[in-house]
Amino acid sequence: MEMYQYTATELSTMLKEKKCSAVEITKSVIDRIHAVEDKVKAFITVTEDVALQKAEEVDKKIANQQPISELAGIPIAIKDNICTKGVATTCASKMLEHFVPPYNATVIEKLNACDYVPIGKVNMDEFAMGSSTETSYFEKTKNPHDFNRVPGGSSGGSAACVGAGEAVLSLGSDTGGSIRLPASYCGVVGLKPTYSSVSRYGLVAFASSLDQIGPMGRSVSDVAMLYSAICGRDAHDATSAIREYPDFKANLNCDVKGKVIGIPKEYFGEGVSEVVRKNVMQVAKELEKNGAVLREISLPSTGYALSAYYIISSAEASSNLARFDGVKYGYRTAEYNSLIEMYEKTRSEGFGDEVKRRILLGTFVLSSGYYDAYYKRAKLLQQQTTKEFHQEFEKCDVILTPTAPDTAFKIGENINDPLKMYATDICTINVNIAGLPAISVPCGKDENHLPIGVQLIGPKFSEQTLLNTAFAYEQIVGGFSCIPELN
Repeated sequence: MEMYQYTATELSTMLKEKKCSAVEITKSVIDRIHAVEDKVKAFITVTEDVALQKAEEVDKKIANQQPISELAGIPIAIKDNICTKGVATTCASKMLEHFVPPYNATVIEKLNACDYVPIGKVNMDEFAMGSSTETSYFEKTKNPHDFNRVPGGSSGGSAACVGAGEAVLSLGSDTGGSIRLPASYCGVVGLKPTYSSVSRYGLVAFASSLDQIGPMGRSVSDVAMLYSAICGRDAHDATSAIREYPDFKANLNCDVKGKVIGIPKEYFGEGVSEVVRKNVMQVAKELEKNGAVLREISLPSTGYALSAYYIISSAEASSNLARFDGVKYGYRTAEYNSLIEMYEKTRSEGFGDEVKRRILLGTFVLSSGYYDAYYKRAKLLQQQTTKEFHQEFEKCDVILTPTAPDTAFKIGENINDPLKMYATDICTINVNIAGLPAISVPCGKDENHLPIGVQLIGPKFSEQTLLNTAFAYEQIVGGFSCIPELN
């Protein structure tokens, strides 16, 4: 086995036992990038020199018998909407093509403290608006299981690079399923944490009340390890929760005896493919065989969630993206005759079609005469959705659903049909609306050998329960880590 094929948990152990070096791990990942990146197109920026320098520093610490963290020497890719000091952070947009942040996001500072190896910045849907990574200004990332299909979005690069062996771990961001959907499509593990558990300081905002940074990896223990490193209170983020967090990896166990797993009927109806339904229900049956209790539940507002999500997220996007006007930083149009014309041309030329669509929608629903009819009603539905989850979590520990209604679709298949594209998020958006944690893990493949994902949802701050349940299933099936042959 090549070094890039091991999980972070395995590599961390190997490093501490001096069975390999951080430089060897990093070179293996870099060689893999050189071998397959022209096919996968996961990266916007590869920081090869910085990665090797950091790996050398970790090896020196080990040689000097200094203590190292579990993430020391592990190559981690970062979604390109998370600020990295001295390294371009583009949000996959022409608007920020040349933007180099003067500071690090809090999650990057935490990873630096762990001596992680920064392997590069990965592709995404422009400003995290999309479900396929096709709206990127730079390139279309390919699904490592089928280069004719999308990797999901908006964290498509984060999932594809891990799935292809171009990184051991990655960070993504999730506003309506942007970690879990690509995790499902690319056959990796992705965790959307409880809103407020991970600092958003340094994350370029899409929808501030919904955005959340989260980890992606090839095993549950890897994701638990990375989540433990990035969670916690941050004085720079007023919305971050004041609470203590456990060592999620150290507390992993596979005991599901007595755990009540809710199966919401709304998530298994029309629109969900038969192969997805079959594989997801098989997960429930396997957990039941190991002592879990299955219970059918109902979340009646599910059918309205898509509309509410796009109203709320677009309204917040309209406000957040107003700062990109060509005055302070970012792209500015070359020719203009007035300030207003500069604004108009800069935004028209700097933003892609999907971003413009959401800005227009958001501005409309917030405008005088339409606020009560759209935005206010969407916020009321958000309250109702949160209430329904709360009521069901009084009866069950975890809710189990498909992550996506189907497997990855072909590149170009849905890009010109926004409503069809938005429908791919139907299983994930309620989690963000209610601020809950959820994890997607692989649970089989369809007839085209495309990965299928199962989603586990829990009450706020129940990440340990979710990770343990996912870990139990991982042990039942003998692990998830399987990097496809890329020919």
